[in-house]
Amino acid sequence: MSSFTHWNESGRPKMVDISDKDSSNRTAVAQAVITLSPELYEAIQAGSIKKGDPLQVAQIAGIMGAKKTAEIIPMCHPIHLQGTDFDFQYLKIKEGYELIMQAEVKCDGKTGVEMEALTAVSIAALTFYDMCKAVDKSMVIKETSLLKKTGGKSGDYIRS
Repeated sequence: MSSFTHWNESGRPKMVDISDKDSSNRTAVAQAVITLSPELYEAIQAGSIKKGDPLQVAQIAGIMGAKKTAEIIPMCHPIHLQGTDFDFQYLKIKEGYELIMQAEVKCDGKTGVEMEALTAVSIAALTFYDMCKAVDKSMVIKETSLLKKTGGKSGDYIRS
């Protein structure tokens, strides 16, 4: 018998059975950081990105990513999401700018939405890169992390 939660008695992968768990309100907030050049920041502010508004497209892609998490992360359960929203903030840094992307995902269910929030910001960051690469190929998608989660048996978590 395996001591791993995602392996069955034959030592093969399985999706954990959550049928006996209680439903609870669950939220997760994840963040991704992207560095970008002053030229790209100015082009975005001027609305001159030829593909369109990169934040709007990134937000739509991130929402779609959250909804499809169970299709791309093998052991994730399909979750009935009840809300996904984004916040974007630019910060001036020595070398240019950082874009801070945050996604908040909510559900009432038997398992958490951390992976959905992390997938949302990851897909949003990749989409932002795709929308802006003609202006700045030197962008760096940096830290992606879980900032907060609420609900469930393990309780709340806030990144320190």
